[in-house]
Amino acid sequence: MAYNEKLLRTASEKIAKRRSDAEADAAKRHSRVVVKCPEIAQLEDKMRKSAYGLVKVIGMGDRMVEYIDNLRKENLEAQAEIKKILVSMGYGENYFEPDYFCKKCSDSGFSEGKLCTCHIELLRQLSYEQLCKSSPLKISTFDEFSLDYYKHDAEILELMSCNFEFCRNYAENFDMNSYSLLMTGEKGLGKTHLSLAIAGEVINKGYGVIYGSVQNLFSTIEKEHFGRADEADGTTENMLLDCDLLILDDLGAEFTTNFTTATLNNIVNTRILESKPTIISTNLSVGKLDDRYSRRIASRIIGEYQILSFEGKDIRQQKSEE
Repeated sequence: MAYNEKLLRTASEKIAKRRSDAEADAAKRHSRVVVKCPEIAQLEDKMRKSAYGLVKVIGMGDRMVEYIDNLRKENLEAQAEIKKILVSMGYGENYFEPDYFCKKCSDSGFSEGKLCTCHIELLRQLSYEQLCKSSPLKISTFDEFSLDYYKHDAEILELMSCNFEFCRNYAENFDMNSYSLLMTGEKGLGKTHLSLAIAGEVINKGYGVIYGSVQNLFSTIEKEHFGRADEADGTTENMLLDCDLLILDDLGAEFTTNFTTATLNNIVNTRILESKPTIISTNLSVGKLDDRYSRRIASRIIGEYQILSFEGKDIRQQKSEE
């Protein structure tokens, strides 16, 4: 799954902190108990001296194996005695061991040479939180989407029912072979709600999702491109190109320039060529896309994207009238 570098770095830092916190806590427990029971300190000192004794094996010849076996036996006896003492004091025999958040990977983030499930779950959680921060709404769900706002017209209700079922099936069956979507229609008809509902489901499946308004994302890219941002290295554009699912909200609301048109062209073309799904929502009609952007961009979107037309009355306005 493709997650952006910042998200991966944040997850790694959080996992590293989990590990350091667990080990620091174990060290505190150890210090408290050793003060109460100096015998444990004596046994541990004996184990350390045994470890230093391994240096002597060089040049021992035939006696080396016997010497190492004796050291191992002494260590095991000392460990067993420490555990026995801990139990007698009312602690568990593993009281000195770090209580890692993930027992599978001991908070390393990796298990059997690949990302541990705890690492994947953290990435999913961080991605979800990032999406919440960047969206104008909280993460919307399919259960919260009401078709009651379209009942004023039977044809519109049928259309929007089809759109709803289409989006829900799209989210349930999403994979890297899923096609791209273009949601068109006036504002307040549910485009953002359904695109965010898809995002939430796709994140829960473990994919990396980036959501944002075209205006905000392209403004950030422009600042990075011309060196006016903290990270002027194309970070944002690379993230948009690399993520598993990109959701561009409100295409057409941005101030259109040669730079934004070129950026849109690059993102659309690159993701099509690499077969990476994209969802674009816009208040523009399909015909106006051609007027607003180049024929090349419009034809690529119209030709490669599944188009969903949204119709009805502004839901926000209907809610205000209730």
